[in-house]
Amino acid sequence: METFWENVIVETAARYSVVILATLVFLAVFETVTSYKNWEEIKKGNMAVAMATGGKIFGIATIFRFSIQHNDTMLQSIGWGSFGFLLLLIGYFIFEFLTPTIKVDEEIGKGNKAVGFISMMISIGLAFVIGVSIE
Repeated sequence: METFWENVIVETAARYSVVILATLVFLAVFETVTSYKNWEEIKKGNMAVAMATGGKIFGIATIFRFSIQHNDTMLQSIGWGSFGFLLLLIGYFIFEFLTPTIKVDEEIGKGNKAVGFISMMISIGLAFVIGVSIE
């Protein structure tokens, strides 16, 4: 007979809750490293910020998807998911560094949809690479 914590419904709800909480925390971290306020800009209709933020949300969720799939315990999933997020954050800084002629953060804040789209795609692409690498 399985215990309460081994029940698939309880385990799914627990992992879901942890990922939601982690996503909120990680988005707050992203908010501190950008020059714009994500939710204020999205409320104003800034599609570049919406795309970049959406890419980050998708990236975080994708990393946790792989982390949950490849780890047995909640603690391992959180650990690898957090490490994956750190790599995603580093990827954001590398993107900014490798485009010295474009101030990525500034352009997204100004509503440059092309830069927002590229930022979104980098977050999504890196999330798949990071996710498949963590086990």
